[in-house]
Amino acid sequence: MAELVKISDFSHLQNLEDGKEKAKAAKEAINALKELYSSHSSLLEEQKKIEERRALATEKLVRNKALNERLEQLKYEYYQLLGQSYNPQSRGYKLEIFLKELFLLFDLDPKSSFKLLGEQIDGAFSFQNTEFLLEAKWHKEPTNIQHLDAFNGKLGRKLENTLGLFISINGFTDDAVTAHSAGKKSMILMDGMDLMAVLERRIDLIELLSFKKRVASQKGNIYFKVNDILLT
Repeated sequence: MAELVKISDFSHLQNLEDGKEKAKAAKEAINALKELYSSHSSLLEEQKKIEERRALATEKLVRNKALNERLEQLKYEYYQLLGQSYNPQSRGYKLEIFLKELFLLFDLDPKSSFKLLGEQIDGAFSFQNTEFLLEAKWHKEPTNIQHLDAFNGKLGRKLENTLGLFISINGFTDDAVTAHSAGKKSMILMDGMDLMAVLERRIDLIELLSFKKRVASQKGNIYFKVNDILLT
């Protein structure tokens, strides 16, 4: 049918007996076929789109199931870290591995820790066309201003569009947050509550980072709590 409806020249029929009538009839038949084919073609196209949507939905379901299963595993690993007594260096190393697996799960292209000119970088990742350096701390006390100052210094020695994500499981001191919320914002902050919200599937990691980055840019708050995000 697809080939027949393309026919527009019926001059070859005019040399036959009653050629004009046959050419006219053929043209009318092709026009009628075009209407049928147009309806049929639209139906086929719609069926194709339905199948594509069904395939995408199935793929998303499978992907979400796999993501949820891996998140459940990571949550168990995180609970294990919370419940065990590690020395600070060992626990920090295990936290780095955990964070790399979490960021890998959300396609954030994480890089392992590295060392440049005597300064340790816990890791790096790419997000919204921006390169982020990652610093992670797990101290008994909230992370203080000296640690944020040191991280800010590392960021200052990188390209101008490089930002930082500082994750402190037990949060940050008020003076540290206040000092680094003033002036040019070079980092956003996360804590253990943020991680738990992601692991418990109350918020997507990409959504969480997007929200924190946007609030830091628009309102100057580099430590917008996940509970406040969930209430907005």
